Amino acid sequence: MITGIVLLAGLAAGVWYKEQSRDEGAQVRRGGTPSVIVSTVVLQNVRREVEALGTVKARESVVLSAKVTEKVEQVHFSDGQQVKAGDLLVTLRSGEQKAKVRAAKANLKEQQREYKRIEGLVKRNTIASSELDKLLTSIEVARAILAQNQAELDARFIHAPFSGLLGFRQISPGALLTPGIVVTTLDALEQVKLDFTIPEQFVGELKLGSNIEGEAAAFPLQPFVGVVTGIDSRVNPQTRAIVVRAEIENPQLKLRPGMLMTLRLIVEQRNGLVVPEEAIVPRQRDSFLFVVNNNNVVEQRKVEVGFRNRGEVEILNGVVEGEQIITRGTQKVRPGQKVETRPSERFSHQEAS
Repeated sequence: MITGIVLLAGLAAGVWYKEQSRDEGAQVRRGGTPSVIVSTVVLQNVRREVEALGTVKARESVVLSAKVTEKVEQVHFSDGQQVKAGDLLVTLRSGEQKAKVRAAKANLKEQQREYKRIEGLVKRNTIASSELDKLLTSIEVARAILAQNQAELDARFIHAPFSGLLGFRQISPGALLTPGIVVTTLDALEQVKLDFTIPEQFVGELKLGSNIEGEAAAFPLQPFVGVVTGIDSRVNPQTRAIVVRAEIENPQLKLRPGMLMTLRLIVEQRNGLVVPEEAIVPRQRDSFLFVVNNNNVVEQRKVEVGFRNRGEVEILNGVVEGEQIITRGTQKVRPGQKVETRPSERFSHQEAS
């Protein structure tokens, strides 16, 4: 009986000692130096951006068609061909117009010869000078008829009005072409326009020459840089937005009319001090940072916040470049407390479990 009591007492003492040791260990941990995650205040380019969606348009774009009704004699281009300004694209039947031009030229020459003959007679006072005035009128009429016939002939030849990329061919030799029937399309794509809308609240900050950065779904890893070249004169009363136009260099012709682009309009940019957004400690209307000095002691600084962009915040005053600020662990520290710093989270197997 006594032996049993002794054994029970020994067990109780062991349990008590174990509990005491655990409590003491917890107190040591609670009273130790806290560990925090820090980041360095860096000086870098900061900017305020407005995100928008835009539609690509060709710098110059035209739908080619005929001015007259005539049959197609020859087609001189193929689908998607790159052409230069003035290149001949389509020839229409033109035999009748060529004959009219020849006749008009002959008539003009005849009128000019007759004028010279009469001019000699007038000088010899053989004929009245009023005859010269009649011949001058006849010459002007002959020139007008020639110009008209030449214009009708020229209309039988369709040329590229500017350099660019042709679309699909919509006609064939022998087809009857009438005004309004599409021959093909022509787009100048070495430089494209990007039209996009932004809210009216930014109208006062818009200015020509502002930079934009855009991305297209077809080329997700390639940024396209452009410059604002135009601002619409009116705000849409339904959407309360204004249309802005930018121009983008497109030497490889990757961007095509009708493409949708996501873009960022850079309203303002400058060099500024930047910290991670998670380091900011808001209190009512003020913002604070916890700075770790060279002695690993925490200092609380009231700061003024500038631009915010994708997890980063510009600090206008309150810190200097190179200082260490706490990004994680701000809730377990207080000003004047000494801390242990590390640049990144460390997860042990026990903590993870």
